[in-house]
Amino acid sequence: MFEVRFTATARADLARLAGFLLDRADSVDDLQHAELAIGTVQTLVHSHLSTTPYSFRKVGRSATRRELIIPFGATGYVALYEIANPTLVLVLAVRHQREEDYH
Repeated sequence: MFEVRFTATARADLARLAGFLLDRADSVDDLQHAELAIGTVQTLVHSHLSTTPYSFRKVGRSATRRELIIPFGATGYVALYEIANPTLVLVLAVRHQREEDYH
């Protein structure tokens, strides 16, 4: 099992994404949707990267820098991460799939 840690930048990304969804919320359902979206990102990042971090798409030429696609609704999110060592995965950034690239 790998330990999965979000960097300060990745935590800020989650806060920014949540803020974006909350700013657009017009109803209680929208607020719950925002909470569900961020919760889904966190849950899937931890569950997938703690067990199979080498299974996901490589970024560039590095064997240890990869990205996890997180489906949510009609689109989803992308988590950029680095396999730092044989026991640690660092989540570097999180973006909505329609945002500008983070590479």
